[in-house]
Amino acid sequence: MMLRHGQTDFNAGSRMQGQLDSALTELGRAQAVAAAEVLGKLPPLLIVSSDLHRAYDTAITLGERTGLSVRVDPRLRETCLGDWQGLTHTEVDQQAPGARLAWRDDARWAPHGGESRVDVAARSVPVVAELVSGAPEWGDPDGPDRPVVLVAHGGLIAALSAALLKLPVDNWPILGGMGNASWVQLSGHAGSSDADFDSIRWRLDVWNASAQVANDVL
Repeated sequence: MMLRHGQTDFNAGSRMQGQLDSALTELGRAQAVAAAEVLGKLPPLLIVSSDLHRAYDTAITLGERTGLSVRVDPRLRETCLGDWQGLTHTEVDQQAPGARLAWRDDARWAPHGGESRVDVAARSVPVVAELVSGAPEWGDPDGPDRPVVLVAHGGLIAALSAALLKLPVDNWPILGGMGNASWVQLSGHAGSSDADFDSIRWRLDVWNASAQVANDVL
């Protein structure tokens, strides 16, 4: 499962965060608590988080609900947006008309000084591969069905999901936006217990589910 962080001031102000660090708003903290109440009932096997505080604080809330510690992996950071970071959507559109549309429609396109979704997938897929190899109890058909929860960011979650699903890169933009503190669920299916990571077939089970604290898909 992949959980997006709760709302931040940047989200509320339609400002591009990228890898700038930002804190949760009061609503964002409430969203994190509500998501933790739902996901904590599964319960998770592991929690791994981006090191950016908006994701880490969301992950800590889930950890407190489940009694699990939170692992931190900077490869789960949001897309670096280069020159766009800190600007509002309106400011980006004024400076570079049509650029945000090109960015949304082409997973290979990157803002100046930033990353594309393809770049983001390249650094985040190995996180999942390492978790699969390092946690043999994850997905054990004879064991309890407990998910690994990655707590991260909307752009990273979309890129990582598309890559795991092996979608053609031209089709990556079909995965829509996610609300704050919403989650995605993918399940991996392998022909045998000793299958290598590349042979796992990932299926999209849930997209943009939430505890409905606020409807704020971005």
